[in-house]
Amino acid sequence: MGRSRSSANRWKYINPSYYLKRPKRLALLFIVFVFGSFFLWDRQTLVRDHQEEISKLNEEVIRLQDLLEELKNDHSVSGETVNFSRSDGDVGKKIDYTEDPVDAQRREKVKDAMRHAWSSYEKYAWGHDELQPQTKNGVDSFGGLGATLIDSLDTLYIMGLDEQFQRAREWVANSLDFNKNYDASVFETTIRVVGGLLSAYDLSGDRLFLEKAQDIADRLLPAWNTPTGIPYNIINLSHGNPHNHGWTAGHSILADSASEQLEFIALSQRTGDPKYQQKAENVILEISRTFPDDGLLPIHINPEGKAVVYSTMTFGAMGDSFYEYLLKVWIQGNRTTAVDRYRKMWETSMKGLSSLVRRTSPSYFAYIGEKVGDSFVDKMDELACFAPGMLALGSSGYGPDDSQKFLSLAEELAWTCYNFYQSTPTKLAGENYVFNKGQDMTVGTSWNILRPETVESLFYLWRLTGNKTYQEWGWNIFQAFEKNSRIESGYVGLKDVNSGVQDNMMQSFFLAETLKYLYLLYSPPSVIPLDEWVFNTEAHPIKIVSRNDRAMSSGAGKSAGQQKSYKRALTRREGRFGNK
Repeated sequence: MGRSRSSANRWKYINPSYYLKRPKRLALLFIVFVFGSFFLWDRQTLVRDHQEEISKLNEEVIRLQDLLEELKNDHSVSGETVNFSRSDGDVGKKIDYTEDPVDAQRREKVKDAMRHAWSSYEKYAWGHDELQPQTKNGVDSFGGLGATLIDSLDTLYIMGLDEQFQRAREWVANSLDFNKNYDASVFETTIRVVGGLLSAYDLSGDRLFLEKAQDIADRLLPAWNTPTGIPYNIINLSHGNPHNHGWTAGHSILADSASEQLEFIALSQRTGDPKYQQKAENVILEISRTFPDDGLLPIHINPEGKAVVYSTMTFGAMGDSFYEYLLKVWIQGNRTTAVDRYRKMWETSMKGLSSLVRRTSPSYFAYIGEKVGDSFVDKMDELACFAPGMLALGSSGYGPDDSQKFLSLAEELAWTCYNFYQSTPTKLAGENYVFNKGQDMTVGTSWNILRPETVESLFYLWRLTGNKTYQEWGWNIFQAFEKNSRIESGYVGLKDVNSGVQDNMMQSFFLAETLKYLYLLYSPPSVIPLDEWVFNTEAHPIKIVSRNDRAMSSGAGKSAGQQKSYKRALTRREGRFGNK
């Protein structure tokens, strides 16, 4: 009974009549209720405000992340410090990079030069292979394949010249026709047209370019149908009928026959068809069977399998890109075991290059000579000025001692090549130089046709060492081009670098290579980073794709089908690099 009574007493406090009889307690209860309500409302408001603040902070974090990504992609980092790829012997290392405002100004000047060259081509030579600026007309030096237009696609894209790129793209879609009764150079067509189209595809993702690249490559393939697999250098684009130049006595040219690997491997990766890679790699397999101890090959080789021809050994004309591609295919394959043979052959050839290095008196300029049989020739082509960049790029694959040795040699040779320019009244280099005892250097062949090789090497050395001296040298060369070669209707070469007499040709590689390398020389290393892209010998960047096949190690030559399918990593916006 006691428990029931106690329970009844407790229930009276929830009976309204209890409080109506006691007004003070009712007022107290009301006050407690009001304060409790305010307390709960305030806590809910605080929670809601806190959630809103967290949401705003999350949005700000996302915005900052997007901004940082844009800064990396757009390389508009003036005054800001961002990590970009660079190396001191290793292209995968990261350093802090701060853009110099002077670089941005110079980059814009180079971009203006490209606008001038391109608008002149559009106005006077649209669809033709090359512009003759003095007479303001186009010429078809390569059978009417639009060589300058295709060579310029990736330069326009990288510089962010979108309107010009789109007009060029429309011409490729509607007017480019490879069914021509024309005897084309297999090499020149590969590096300019196949390479240019593949690069445009890798940058933009537009399959039109890939389809066009496959079309022209299919027309070139019969050139490889020889007893050795070493291709003939000329083929008719409509009828086939491959053959060699008459002046080579039926022999193939080393650079022309063994410098198609980058383009044809890339084409197999992107199409899934192994035949292109097989044809190109079988050439290296054939050469490797009798590869000499010094890695130096004559510039004439026999596609019929007969004895090696007695001819010049050089890193200049007709030899150069063979050695370049040994290194770059190794890089293109992302340095995997599938491409080890290329690296080993290249290192052997670098022993041969070292044996050709001499130094002048009195200034001790290093240069790369040539050999004819056992005779040494004290001559160096400006074309061989690609070698400093190649040596710098390849130095990362050596151990520390050899890496430093070859990087130092690259820097010495770059100084020589820069002085090819500085030694003439126009400050533009001649085609080649001779070296006599007691004389540092003398112009041999005195023309300049807007070649890119020295600027190419300055670009690599700046990227790989961070030394701004190379940017200063490049700027001096650019200013010499502006002073001597720029005219109202484009750019021209010089017949004589001593007198400054001009010629009447704007070479397609001036837009494809010279201006592109100059532009990249003043761009952040995030623009075409060297750990993601490899340049073909016409300066067309091709995306690096790891290889897991065993084509070169096994000699099977049937590897492309075993590879993982190619996945293009960039979108249109990403590939454009956001250039202003």
